[in-house]
Amino acid sequence: MGFEDSIMQTIECVKETLGNLDRSKLQLLVLSSAGVGAVLCYLAWRQSPKTIPIGDGWWGAGEKPSTEDKTIHRFVVKTSVEETEDLHRRIDQTRFTDPLEDSRFNYGFNSNYLRRVLSYWRHQFDWEKQVKVINQYPHFKTKIEGIDVHFIHVRPVQKAGQTVLPLMMVHGWPGSFYEFYKIIPLLTKTDSDAVFEVICPSIPGYGYSEAPHKKGFNTLEAARIFHKLMERLGFTEFYVQGGDWGAFITNNMAQMKPECVRGLHLNMVIARTDSLGQLLSLVIGRYLPFLVGFTKEDVRRLYPYMEKNIYDILRESGYLHIQATKPDTAGCGLNDSPVGLAAYILEKFSSWTDLGNRDLEDGGLERKFSLDDLLTNVMIYWTTCSIIPSMRFYKENLKKDFKTRVDRVTSVYVPTGLAAFPDELLHCPSAWAGSRFADVCSFTYMPRGGHFAAFEEPQLMAQDIIQFVEKVESKSHK
Repeated sequence: MGFEDSIMQTIECVKETLGNLDRSKLQLLVLSSAGVGAVLCYLAWRQSPKTIPIGDGWWGAGEKPSTEDKTIHRFVVKTSVEETEDLHRRIDQTRFTDPLEDSRFNYGFNSNYLRRVLSYWRHQFDWEKQVKVINQYPHFKTKIEGIDVHFIHVRPVQKAGQTVLPLMMVHGWPGSFYEFYKIIPLLTKTDSDAVFEVICPSIPGYGYSEAPHKKGFNTLEAARIFHKLMERLGFTEFYVQGGDWGAFITNNMAQMKPECVRGLHLNMVIARTDSLGQLLSLVIGRYLPFLVGFTKEDVRRLYPYMEKNIYDILRESGYLHIQATKPDTAGCGLNDSPVGLAAYILEKFSSWTDLGNRDLEDGGLERKFSLDDLLTNVMIYWTTCSIIPSMRFYKENLKKDFKTRVDRVTSVYVPTGLAAFPDELLHCPSAWAGSRFADVCSFTYMPRGGHFAAFEEPQLMAQDIIQFVEKVESKSHK
């Protein structure tokens, strides 16, 4: 019997059992299930460490020197005629393969639509103009643990009576700091009691941050480096926000130094899903959701479980297996071909925004994004040759059993705000969030949006961050 058959047989047995129980026995079963789950969660909470060690590291080439330059330098993104001419020459030499009939985006990036994207890229996209857009915010670099760390630092427009709060926002893959360009002005100029001083770093190995020269650089190392960055900028307390790898990194930051993190806001909810209580709630939740704390929206997003949480993830995670095993092999082609790189990256901005986009001829790319914004993100990878080191981040994080890592068995105790977007790849019900986050101040079922929340829905995201911070600040002042 296969795994799917076992699951389905279990569900059918539970349905039959529930149907044959009278009300009193049903209540007893549910209370017992909830009790077991609560006890297991409590024991895990008691046994888990309250923080994770911050440690230290060296990721520069060669041996670690006795001293490190801690100077923060201004940085300006530049381009050249030669860079553009090389890009155009490579685009002109593209060899296409015709797509299968009626395949749309189900086989990956449809080459018919790719031709349109490349025509725009070659003849209309103005990289020199987009470099000026990138430079509209102040860029900096500073050396931490042997590598240059790039970040943008945007100070707010402060009104009378407003409190300025530092906020670090961390991107993921295949995104960049550029994902936050539309949300930054919504956070640095607000009508609320708080306004934000925004810091957006590039993960080492991504964009304009130097790639680590040694093996082993994972989210824990990135979290420590970003703590050092905030300390170097003079911040002793601050908020952090993240999605994708940024969610893991900011989680780690909250676990390492909770005294520094005033609040954690996530648009990708990472909770433990391996307890007996959660398994029981998953089986019961589709039929009696109110008994296990599920809402109607949880049911809509979670079920049918096998289709949404097994099959869809298998369809969308082929890249992960490649990048977690042999990233340098696949990366060679992407690093040498701008067209291959664009197809590889933009396909994620299609399907991860809405899985329904796989059934569209154009992948729905221009429903949420402009080609200028999409290609600017691609150009950040292309001009910095950062696709291979960005892919290595998967291998460094997944080379060992991810579930046994110290950050996976450590809860988060800082105030936490969770924004659950409906088209995110996986949904975590609010009832499960407590297995990881001890102080959930805000859980919002967002009305629309997918994986690249700040890029897709900056207004919604900004509103949720602001309302979360207002809740945390009001509690801290009581």
